[in-house]
Amino acid sequence: MIEIAHREVAPQTVVITLTGKLMLGPEGDEVVSIVERQLAAGTRKFIFDLSGVTVIDSTGIGRFISSFNKIMAAGGEMRMAGAAGHVMQSFRVSLLDKVFSFYPTLQQAL
Repeated sequence: MIEIAHREVAPQTVVITLTGKLMLGPEGDEVVSIVERQLAAGTRKFIFDLSGVTVIDSTGIGRFISSFNKIMAAGGEMRMAGAAGHVMQSFRVSLLDKVFSFYPTLQQAL
């Protein structure tokens, strides 16, 4: 359903790339787990590359809310890159496009 990869691109900065459908189910739990592990390792800037996400539901959105709360509590920063179409519309409907920082491309988010 969803493939999740992450890589450090600069000191204390990680890009988390998601590909596929981020929906209800245990696969998406990895999003929050990666954030927790990276925070414990000292990462403070998180960029989620959503350009490969084809479908997102309320559970998927909830994983970003949970991640955002953890990152902000640690004094970090969260950016969203590449969200388009239905995925971006899901964030707009929930008004999260006013809470999260969105960038058209990963390069711009970096």
